Amino acid sequence: MRCLLMLAAPDSRVPALVPCGTARQLGSSELVTACWCVFLCDTEQNLFIIIISLPHLRRIVDFVRCSLESHRRVSSRSATLINRVTYPAFRKGAVFSSSRNVLGCSCLLFLCRGTGLTVCNFMSHEKCLKNVNIPCSCIAPSHVRVPVAHCFGPPGHYKRKFCTVCRKSLESPAFRCEVCELHVHTDCILFVCSDCRQCHQDGHQDHDTYHHHWREGNLPSGARCEVCKKTCGSSEVLSGMRCEWCGMLAHAACYVVVTPECTFGRLRSMILPPSCVQLFSRNFSKLHCFRISENLQTESDEGDDVDGSTQGPAKDVQISTDSSKQTLKIFDGSDGVKRNQFRLISVPRIAKNEEVVEAALRAYYINDDQQEYELQTFTQQALLSDDVINRNDAAEDSNLGSVFRESVPEAWIIRAKPKDEEVIRIYPAWLQEGTAYISLRVNRDSTTQTVIKEVLPLLGRQAECLQNFRLVEVLMGGKQVQRMVLDSQKLILNRLEDIKKISIRQMNQTRFYIVENSKSTVQVNVFVGGLPPQLSPEEYMNILKDELAIKTNVVSLSHVYQAQGAVVLEISCFSEAERIYMLVKDTTINDKPLNAVVIPEVMASKIPQNCWPLLVFVNPKSGGLKGRDLLYCFRKLLNPHQVFELTNGGPLPGFHTFSKVPSFRVLVCGGDGTVGWVLGALEEIRHKLVCSEPSVAILPLGTGNDLGRVLRWGAGYSGEDPYSILISVDEADNVLMDRWTILLDAEEPAEGAENGVAEPEPPKIVQMNNYCGLGIDAELSLDFHHAREEEPGKFNSRFHNKGVYVKVGLQKISHTRNLHKDIKLQVDQREVELPNIEGLIFINIPSWGSGADLWGTDSDDRFEKPRIDDGLLEVVGVTGVVHMGQVQSGFRSGIRIAQGSYFRVTLLKPIPVQVDGEPWIQAPGQIIISAAGPKVHMLKKSKQKKKKLEA
Repeated sequence: MRCLLMLAAPDSRVPALVPCGTARQLGSSELVTACWCVFLCDTEQNLFIIIISLPHLRRIVDFVRCSLESHRRVSSRSATLINRVTYPAFRKGAVFSSSRNVLGCSCLLFLCRGTGLTVCNFMSHEKCLKNVNIPCSCIAPSHVRVPVAHCFGPPGHYKRKFCTVCRKSLESPAFRCEVCELHVHTDCILFVCSDCRQCHQDGHQDHDTYHHHWREGNLPSGARCEVCKKTCGSSEVLSGMRCEWCGMLAHAACYVVVTPECTFGRLRSMILPPSCVQLFSRNFSKLHCFRISENLQTESDEGDDVDGSTQGPAKDVQISTDSSKQTLKIFDGSDGVKRNQFRLISVPRIAKNEEVVEAALRAYYINDDQQEYELQTFTQQALLSDDVINRNDAAEDSNLGSVFRESVPEAWIIRAKPKDEEVIRIYPAWLQEGTAYISLRVNRDSTTQTVIKEVLPLLGRQAECLQNFRLVEVLMGGKQVQRMVLDSQKLILNRLEDIKKISIRQMNQTRFYIVENSKSTVQVNVFVGGLPPQLSPEEYMNILKDELAIKTNVVSLSHVYQAQGAVVLEISCFSEAERIYMLVKDTTINDKPLNAVVIPEVMASKIPQNCWPLLVFVNPKSGGLKGRDLLYCFRKLLNPHQVFELTNGGPLPGFHTFSKVPSFRVLVCGGDGTVGWVLGALEEIRHKLVCSEPSVAILPLGTGNDLGRVLRWGAGYSGEDPYSILISVDEADNVLMDRWTILLDAEEPAEGAENGVAEPEPPKIVQMNNYCGLGIDAELSLDFHHAREEEPGKFNSRFHNKGVYVKVGLQKISHTRNLHKDIKLQVDQREVELPNIEGLIFINIPSWGSGADLWGTDSDDRFEKPRIDDGLLEVVGVTGVVHMGQVQSGFRSGIRIAQGSYFRVTLLKPIPVQVDGEPWIQAPGQIIISAAGPKVHMLKKSKQKKKKLEA
């Protein structure tokens, strides 16, 4: 380590960044912006700063922005400030021996005010201060490298989780980001800064090298630090750090020595690198970008508009019953007044204006000098008329009196006092090594053009034309990053005053970027499904013109999927893309609703050679309804752009997104029906994929999960760690599996046909992976299907689903159906006589009815030993419900009838039919079963991995 000494006079200033490892003068409005450990000592004339630079650290550190005058109010005591600090894990509510042993927000306590008042509820032993390394919530926005908004899901209850803003336990409903490990109270969501993972390039600060994206706390109690190998997790407090890309865990005191570049960890071969994904999403919310169902947002659609009655920190400040204290309602600007968003503070009744201002700033996580702000009061009737009374314009001695000297107002509003000049930070929009921002002093005459003129020489761009640059104002809100280009003649100081008048909280989250003018082409890809199939591109374009009134000068068809009735629109205008997206959701064609999905562009040329990204499909409605949690886990472990929810457009948008990827794998999370759905879509679109034969793994979420059992993925998902599942997928073995095509050709019904079959059904083709059943087997599946449609909310566990199967089976136990008299069977062009049976089943895999071996293990010279890739189907019969129960119990096997590769079944009457668990009533006619094209590549869980886990 090396030590440097800095000396700054009160009236000097530094217009540019102080880089790490150099000594410069420090101004009255500046602090060191590239250092790792700082010790402050106040004297009468000077401020001495010792900087200790730690090796391997490149991150730009930003300290609290306040003046030397505020430092001198530390009462001439020596103070220790450690920039990014960790703290030991204390139990909430612990009793300390003295007040000096408990520090509330150590990074603010000494520097800003030097009092024992807490801001973000940070606590530490006095002896542990040398290891403190965590920024306070009040300066967290200044630590953001690239602003990226969060994607908050619906409010929920999260056990043993802690709020990132106030650091308290989430005892009430709270929000969590669907992309990163961020949890926050409902009344703290306004103070979340946009520090989510950057999962794609959007034209703003794009780069190919990714650093660790650290998130503090909410680690499992058994987590171990990668640096010191000691326990770093806790279920009692917010402690420990985790990289949200590679999953590295570390103490807050240890992670600073980790190399900043992230290699994506053990899952690097499965993660789609963010530098390979491009998505222009200026007008789209994060929910739209990551294809998250909006029906989950019914409780949280208000977002920042949550009623003020819930925004007040009720968990922090209760209505005071102490006669010496008073609870006040504080607004931070006109925006808070309009939205009725406020914070509650509790102050003594004899409190002066300065003390109330200080408490109000603390409630809004503002660390500025309270002398720069003033209190204003107004009545409830004045909320609409903006008739605000400034109580601070009275005589100076009245400011020193109690704010409650007369009557207590219903609410207060805190305003920033106007200034003649101010120091602002200008960030370069390009990521420049060694430069975080430029500090610049502006006055009443400073415009956008003059600011650009002063900043360019400090960035080494003095030879370039001013017209090639623009100044962009960026509001780094937790839910949305808003950008606005400032006019060249805009008065900067007036703009700052406008922002502070709207909200002092928003001022703390606002940055100014200097951006090069570029003629980047806007390209938004929107997938539109639900259109009539088998139409020409011209016909699809005419339908879109009629239904959506698209503008052909900015909208074109880039891809057409005729068989599926879907198109991909390439739109070169943000506003038109947003209009089309919102309009599609309310449009129906032929009584069928359309669906729209925002599709990212995967730049295949940038994908590393040793990377085989995993395309994940999740059906949240399968089996035990555990798909929602898996969606969240896989979005967090992988790039969210490679995780697709099947209820939002089906599998086609995912395959289209990966159509140019040279090599990838697929993970299907769902039941056997879901697997068949994805494999069918893959067969239809195979010819349009660069990787035409991706290997498919299964995470069984259904009730039976027979294919998952055969491929060793288990009988069903029961809460295993999603990370270990991804490791198993990465180490799985590649195997081949037959698939079969079933042609259903209904003929004219004979006289006396059953009611409900008025006319023959048109011929249709379905694909089969596991088995196809006729008779009693399909009848039970049909009854179960009807029961689930009537009360879908009850079918949320495998145990309940199997119980319903047993119930419907008992109801059919006395029924008799002479199936052998109602159908005829041909196998490989020869007639086969059927025994007296009630059910006929064609099986492709050695598992049926939740793991039963219907074919059996007995050797038989008439037939070959079944395999999933032998090109043959086995035909088995069952005599009734009792026989099926005996097979599932392992006491008997089915009646072996035939084995072959081509089958023709003639139905003489309507009969229940089911294919891979999807049942229906089939009209009289022909059923032809034959092999379906090439075999599919499946991933079979490796036995070696299982032994390794057991060891």
